[in-house]
Amino acid sequence: MPKQTVRDLDVKGKKVLVRVDFNVPQTKDGEVADDRRIRSALPTLQDVLDRGGSLILITHLGRPKGDPATDAPFKLDKVAAKLQELLGKPVEKADDTVGPSAQKLAAALKPGGVLVLENVRFNKGEKKGDPEFAKALAGLGDAYVNDAFGTCHRDEASMVAVPEQFAPEKRAIGFLVEKELKILDTLLKNPKHPYVAVMGGAKVSDKILVIESLLKEVDKLLVGGAMTYTFLKAQGIEIGKSRVELDKLDVAKKLLDTAGGKIVLPVDHLIADKPEAGAEVKVADGAAIPEGWFGMDIGPKTIAEYSKIVREAGTVVWNGPMGMFEVEAFAKGTRAVAEAMAESSGVTAVGGGESAESVEKFGYAEKVSHVSTGGGAFLESLEGKQFNSIKVIPDR
Repeated sequence: MPKQTVRDLDVKGKKVLVRVDFNVPQTKDGEVADDRRIRSALPTLQDVLDRGGSLILITHLGRPKGDPATDAPFKLDKVAAKLQELLGKPVEKADDTVGPSAQKLAAALKPGGVLVLENVRFNKGEKKGDPEFAKALAGLGDAYVNDAFGTCHRDEASMVAVPEQFAPEKRAIGFLVEKELKILDTLLKNPKHPYVAVMGGAKVSDKILVIESLLKEVDKLLVGGAMTYTFLKAQGIEIGKSRVELDKLDVAKKLLDTAGGKIVLPVDHLIADKPEAGAEVKVADGAAIPEGWFGMDIGPKTIAEYSKIVREAGTVVWNGPMGMFEVEAFAKGTRAVAEAMAESSGVTAVGGGESAESVEKFGYAEKVSHVSTGGGAFLESLEGKQFNSIKVIPDR
């Protein structure tokens, strides 16, 4: 069932608590390195402002440990400054989450005002789902909106206990979460065939459950990234010095044995004498990788094969790069998959994390159907998991 959304709330003259996911990459000096997650929340924020409401924004940043000195880089001042730049209007920033600063600024907030609370994970009650902390946080506003898909799989206070403090008619999801749920509904319930999954990244172990789930639905599952070498090793194919999960060879073999031929592995590789920029690079023309060499990307024959399959698909879901795309010499496979998805006339969904980073980097983010803002949440959704943060929002 569709969930109640921000458009269903009466926000005029109201202070709306919006849980956003502004857990953005930072530069060494703490600046926002990639503002995609902030930009993704703007439609929801602008809607509240346009209808006469004010905004109190809750987010985390990084993984604070409780030490003020080491946690300093995770303060939200520069995030708030970036939001002010993108919104084109003043944004206030509290020095705490539920303390005197937050209470004073929230109480003084006028319609059209925007307040960013300090990093919610600076409070121990957030991770514990503490009801007293949730009550104090909820007390700052008149309604609650969840627009933080990247955190939907967490049962933290701001995701579950805070909305529970509000009457059902004052809880909603934002437009970002609504869009994520709609694309997942398509992928899980009504995909157009051929349905293709592209799975990359480093570890088979991180994606066992989602691969098992997808194999029940997809027509083909294309494998790239370092997990390739675990699958090849499981078949007895030489992989040189490539990264491998030796303790997951049995798992990889079982997946191959039960996949019914759906799993497609690279037929050639781009290899290097060392896994870094400036290395000597050549193509291994075949599934095997010579002794002493590292597999770093899918090869030209595999790029051609994967690109054709993706372009001709009715539905494509992609999670995980094909190689070490951060290094230009090893980026061709990942770029080719992104380009093929952009050229496809089917539904094309990119599942967060490094895949989202790559389509942004290569300029294809606006040319695919959907780029998820949640890596872990997206994968767990594909596994079929239901989230308490979504359950707590009433159906429309």
